[in-house]
Amino acid sequence: MTVKVYVPCDTTAVSIGADRVAAQISAAAGSAGLDVMIVRNGSRGMFWLEPLVEVETSTGRIAYGPVKPSDVASLFASDFLRGGPHALRLGATDEIPYLKNQERLTFQRVGVIDPLSMEEYAAQGGWSGLQQAIVSAPAQIVAVVKESGLRGRGGAAFPTGIKWQTVLDTPADQKYIVCNADEGDSGTFADRMLMEGDPYCLIEGMIIAGLAVGATVGYIYLRSEYPRCWTTLNEAIRRCEAAGWLGKNVAGSNHAFHLEVRLGAGSYICGEETALLESLEGKRGEVRAKPPLPAHVGLFGKPTIVNNVITLATVPLLLARGGKFYADFGQGRSRGTLTLQLSGNIQRPGLIEKAFGLTLHELLYEYGGGSASGRPLRAVQAGGPLGAYIPTRDFDLPLDYEAFAQRGAMIGHGGIVAFDDTVDMRRMARFALEFCAEESCGKCTPCRIGSVRGVEVIDRIAQGEDRDKNLVLLESLCDTMQHGSLCAMGGMTPFPVQSALQHFPEDFER
Repeated sequence: MTVKVYVPCDTTAVSIGADRVAAQISAAAGSAGLDVMIVRNGSRGMFWLEPLVEVETSTGRIAYGPVKPSDVASLFASDFLRGGPHALRLGATDEIPYLKNQERLTFQRVGVIDPLSMEEYAAQGGWSGLQQAIVSAPAQIVAVVKESGLRGRGGAAFPTGIKWQTVLDTPADQKYIVCNADEGDSGTFADRMLMEGDPYCLIEGMIIAGLAVGATVGYIYLRSEYPRCWTTLNEAIRRCEAAGWLGKNVAGSNHAFHLEVRLGAGSYICGEETALLESLEGKRGEVRAKPPLPAHVGLFGKPTIVNNVITLATVPLLLARGGKFYADFGQGRSRGTLTLQLSGNIQRPGLIEKAFGLTLHELLYEYGGGSASGRPLRAVQAGGPLGAYIPTRDFDLPLDYEAFAQRGAMIGHGGIVAFDDTVDMRRMARFALEFCAEESCGKCTPCRIGSVRGVEVIDRIAQGEDRDKNLVLLESLCDTMQHGSLCAMGGMTPFPVQSALQHFPEDFER
């Protein structure tokens, strides 16, 4: 009997030896004359256990990890193909508390299936949402998305249904669906994990979006630093075209939808939707003035939906299970689940998908296990390199868009980077301004010049030069950038600086 052994093909797992582990298992099985099928799945998101090897047994999948190539011989000696005991044995994968206590909706198949197997995708509920959309009117599809309460998971948290309604209501001879897969925030990797682990889910979501607003062409604007996503997505699109899920007649519906992957320009600012559209048109990635909004005048001047990977990949579930099903998760205006990404000085880094309402303390200690250094945590930065720093006294903060906004913070794309008590917050504030100076598109003066001057002011503070006057100047500069910048790049750069000044003033006095 063939035994299935799952070894992740996810970038993180591969970077720490998953390919070598897979090759070693295959070689050892061949030498022993054992019938083993190696399945390269996505990652379960428990990165401290990667490479995580799973074996399919009569009682379910049994996990072992982290597995090094040198561990393979002892795994075979322990009869791991039948779930045998070993120092690396973690038990039934689904019973590992880190996974068991999550609500995996968008990520329900990631790490479970072969990412490119259309049969496994369909067996796990794939295409159900699209089939429902095909027999629904465009307005009905949009109504389901509205009912779900889904908000953009890319950072701005704008209600997805309202954006779609705007594009639906805007007459045009051509409309577009654009997926923002330019995942550039530090400490974020959910988009990459989903594209590598469940690409058909994203494709299905984009087709549904096309049906909802009358768009026949879609583009995935992919971060150039994601070569595995590039290969996986293009192969997935090829297979979808061959199977009739993409093309002139999607699943026999008489609706057309064509999809293409475009590599990004390697610039952080291209994660901003209008700069992304400029880049997609073959121009320099510069921010456009708004209005008009992309929903009215977007790609090539046509109405365009721009959503990020997680937003679009959540849509098939909404159509398959109904908007109310999704809305029943979460709290307040923050409905559904959030894909949180833990990194930095943390013992158990990885991805957690939970309904809104979990507190930072629960996330950092019950899932993250506290700091990797063993020292007390001092702060976290939420929402990427332009997100505010949150001190330990605010770790009771529930992960909720409005709750974060009330304390001057943001959830953004769900990246949470942890720091222990050795961190110098003045240096972190300087880094935010330095980052902005490097990544600014240069179109507006507050961002282009303000970031450079901000670095100079912090350097003078560090040298003890007119500290009080320069602290006042720094606050004034932040205010100018926040209210005078053309886009969120310059407008949000002050957030980490201001939060560092507010919560950690002692670091600016040394």
